[in-house]
Amino acid sequence: MKRTISLICAALLSWSVALFASNNEATVSWKSAVEQKGDILELVITGFCHKDWHTYSLSDKFSATTIEFSGLSGCEPMGSPYEITTPIINEDGNSVYDSVFHLGMKFKVTGDSWKINGMVTWIACSGNMCASPEDWEFTKSGNNIANEDSNKNVTLLNNNVTNDDNQVVSEHTEGHYSAIDNPEENTAEEAEIPSGESLWSLILEAILWGFAMILTPCVFPMIPMTVSFFLKGSGSPAAGRFKAMMYGLFIILLYTVPICIIIGLTWIIGGEAVTADIFNWLSTHWVPNVIFFLVFLVFAASFFGAFEITLPSKLVNKSDAKSDKKGLAGVFFMALTLVLVSFSCTGPIVGSVLIKSTQGEFWTPMITMLAFSTAFALGFTFFAIFPSVLKNGPWMNSVKVVFGFIELAFGLKFLSVADQTYHWHLLDREIYLAIWIVIFTLLGFYLLGKIRFKYDDKVEHIGLTRLGLAIVTFSFVVYMIPGMWGAPLKGISGFIPPMETQDFIMGGNGSVQAAPVKAGKYDLKMPLGLTGYFTLDEGLEAAKQQNKPVFVDITGHGCVNCREMEQRVWSDPGVLSLLRERFVIVALYTDDKTSLDEADWLTTDTGKVLKDLGRKNSYIVRSRFNVNAQPNYVILDSDGSQLVPVRGYNLSIDGYIDFLNSGLSAFGRKAKRAE
Repeated sequence: MKRTISLICAALLSWSVALFASNNEATVSWKSAVEQKGDILELVITGFCHKDWHTYSLSDKFSATTIEFSGLSGCEPMGSPYEITTPIINEDGNSVYDSVFHLGMKFKVTGDSWKINGMVTWIACSGNMCASPEDWEFTKSGNNIANEDSNKNVTLLNNNVTNDDNQVVSEHTEGHYSAIDNPEENTAEEAEIPSGESLWSLILEAILWGFAMILTPCVFPMIPMTVSFFLKGSGSPAAGRFKAMMYGLFIILLYTVPICIIIGLTWIIGGEAVTADIFNWLSTHWVPNVIFFLVFLVFAASFFGAFEITLPSKLVNKSDAKSDKKGLAGVFFMALTLVLVSFSCTGPIVGSVLIKSTQGEFWTPMITMLAFSTAFALGFTFFAIFPSVLKNGPWMNSVKVVFGFIELAFGLKFLSVADQTYHWHLLDREIYLAIWIVIFTLLGFYLLGKIRFKYDDKVEHIGLTRLGLAIVTFSFVVYMIPGMWGAPLKGISGFIPPMETQDFIMGGNGSVQAAPVKAGKYDLKMPLGLTGYFTLDEGLEAAKQQNKPVFVDITGHGCVNCREMEQRVWSDPGVLSLLRERFVIVALYTDDKTSLDEADWLTTDTGKVLKDLGRKNSYIVRSRFNVNAQPNYVILDSDGSQLVPVRGYNLSIDGYIDFLNSGLSAFGRKAKRAE
């Protein structure tokens, strides 16, 4: 038996390796560049490990990466290849790279022209599987500029991912290390190459995002709406299950069909900016957000027993006696409401999918959206099926009332998004918290039977379930109370307005209390007392004056994950110290409605003039950094060149510190080469 299992495992491993090899896709992608200073050449080889793969450093004891040179002419090696990027030690004790890394080698020019032929050989592993040894050949050549001008630094760049083709950049750039630092040459390609994602990995990621979105603040409140709607449904359990399945199908279609149409139109007319503006309007404009807020209030009032939500009588009269049409129309309306209300949270995912379509991909974004919407719909289909097989009882009204309190609380999130985006200052942090404290206190008293609504029976005694829920509710209230005086409340930071909207803070540490200093021309506020700018041009100018790299925060007022990153990651003393002391910070709010000065207007490639801060920033991050979601973080030098790959939402503090340090290291290396 053991022998059989061993043979099966060996066969599966061989099949996996063979399948990977058949795709003819390397586990690591490579680029090479040469910089000449005087008669010294420095060859820099940059590797991009694909997602979930790692390779071994030059100094690893067991499976070291090697660089071999042959056919050298006009130059001679100076020493051995060396590591520019410090490798990490994994759990097995190996010295490895798992993202972007740089290797170097120096040569002395001995002739009027020179040529370098080389080959990199490596082994890469993912989990318990390792690929067969792979190699990559390259060729670099050029003239000896030391005979022309010994004071010039020249970068010879080739961007081919397979074999270099001996082409040399004709325009010599003084003091500019374009092989690593120039975004016009590298950024777009680097953003795609390291991922190495197959279609199946994208589908799996989309499915995970679909399930995760159910727990976001603009989606979760739709669960009680769904339960209440299907609780009121009449008919047999089979009919209830059918309507629940149709509910899930409608959700999938409402996400997937419009996306397919938009992608098709994008391919036909190239309307990237139009689709981005539509999604930005839907998730940030005050009109849809106020409508969503009112919808939540109406549903909450209905749950409290003020009235019953029914379809218009005309629609009912036109239905069959069995009301099948009425039922499906109501189900479709619920699905449409869910898709629209949830878009504030799912919009960034949809936007990322659309970006792929504008980069030349056609089927991939459609399949990805189908996978995302299917996973997203499955959760709500379950909640729709669940009440359809329950027997209604007096306790069901209590469930509806509890959901009513939850709807009332979460509905404020939409009003808060509009409030922050347009700077109305109606729901600053302490006002928002005060309302939540009152709502959940009333919920606690309701669970204890101290408050009764229209259809409630008198509570003579409470069971363990009510008691447990009451304890949880009052504990949550106690947790929120210190927030009225400035406690960070990291556990719910994504659901409430940011700390900088709070007017009064008592005590606390200096990082929270510190008043932000207005640095730029636009009167917005940085989180955690940081000082920064809100336009990229101002930040780059300040970086030149201070000789610091630029930290770009791609964010939004309505971005839940942005607030969570600020309170749970940025607030770490190590991260906060680096941001405050070592970087010039630029916060690009993609949903802010502040009108720009005429001098700051931006005209797009299509001739459209962008006159407000959010639209301009949204266009910049799409066209320059190739992202369409928040949060994302970019590190630039003072010339605007991207230094390291973009980092997205990730709550790892150590990983964030490594990201900041990698940007500082790249900035330092570039400054050193420019000397």
